Amino acid sequence: MSLMITDECINCDVCEPECPNSAIYQGDEIYEIDPGKCTECVGHFDTPQCREVCPVDCIPNDPDRVESQDQLMAKYIKLVGAPTK
Repeated sequence: MSLMITDECINCDVCEPECPNSAIYQGDEIYEIDPGKCTECVGHFDTPQCREVCPVDCIPNDPDRVESQDQLMAKYIKLVGAPTK
């Protein structure tokens, strides 16, 4: 499933550069995640890098965007235009 950033975000700026898909961007008040680009780092890393660096733990799964590992991998392949590693 895609991830989301909650309103607990403190705009610390550490998550955005860690996203390999450029899915994280500065929203009106807090950082946001583009669900069309978020693969939870599937295809790139073993764990979501934004979660690894977030100091306030404000990046849960988005319950409105449930995706399987296979769906996330398919999205990764579509985004990068490359076969799996």
